[in-house]
Amino acid sequence: MEKVDSLINHPGIISVFSVVVILMLLLDLGVFNKKSHTVTNKEAIAWSLVWITLSMAFSGVIYYYMGIEKFSQFQSAYWIEKALSVDNLFVFILVFGFFNVPKENHHKVLFWGIIGALVLRAIFIFSGVGLIKLTYLPEMEVLGYMVKINVVMTLFGIFLIYAGIKSWFAEDDDDAEKDFNTSPGARVVHKFFKVSKNYDGDKFFTIENGKKLATPLLVVVGVIEFTDLLFAVDSIPAIFAIAPDDPFILYTSNIFAILGLRALYFLLANFIHLFSKLKYGLAIILAFIGVKMVIAPIFHIESIHSLMVVGGVLVLSVLASVLFPEKKEEAAE
Repeated sequence: MEKVDSLINHPGIISVFSVVVILMLLLDLGVFNKKSHTVTNKEAIAWSLVWITLSMAFSGVIYYYMGIEKFSQFQSAYWIEKALSVDNLFVFILVFGFFNVPKENHHKVLFWGIIGALVLRAIFIFSGVGLIKLTYLPEMEVLGYMVKINVVMTLFGIFLIYAGIKSWFAEDDDDAEKDFNTSPGARVVHKFFKVSKNYDGDKFFTIENGKKLATPLLVVVGVIEFTDLLFAVDSIPAIFAIAPDDPFILYTSNIFAILGLRALYFLLANFIHLFSKLKYGLAIILAFIGVKMVIAPIFHIESIHSLMVVGGVLVLSVLASVLFPEKKEEAAE
């Protein structure tokens, strides 16, 4: 079978992706989680396996129609986004704790947070790819090589190297001491709505003394959305290093990665000790992707090799977390 260069040239794959995502979201909210409840470890594991299986199956479709290079790009972008999103989930845990959100309402907040992410990621990825295509400099000689430097990709690379170094030395309690009421997401909700001090089940609005008020749950959604926006600043540039000219590979891999985050959140909340060294792995991944972007005009690192580096670093960071766990006193701090 003749391979296609981009998903845009194969509308059938896009149709399958769209149908699967919409169907699973409808089943998730409308059937399996119609009533708010506390998600058990068993349920979280089941949903994690479902989303990972769907993601791997879709990557198999990409391999069949597009070949090993596009398959490697999808896998690399998927696991980079998945890994960086875990760091995001640590902050979600702090947000829910700060606002004392009842456990049975966590799933609903995360669901609407991810719906917002679907829209924001589409805007970032498609506009980013368009901007990259417009910012190539004329071919020039650098260190004896004729190269074509892209301004945006180079700036992204430098930023990711900085972000990786900063992440390595970041203190674990930086976010723990944050007042999330001052988050721009919370301020936006307070600006447009009067907010009740009390929750009303899983409702975003309630009636008090004959007046319609927003509940703190809507404030939490605002904070979660803004937090995801901040983390996208790291994750979106990182995946541009994988397939800067194929927004559909980037978007489909990104969406499959974040759709499984709700289930992963509930596992992470209960097994947080398994990820105590993950921040060092993420720092290495960010720096590696940054270096890949900067040296790309002179030396291209194949997607399959990027996938091996990302996968190896993730496995080693989890193994290090298990073999050298934090002491209970340190974890409590």
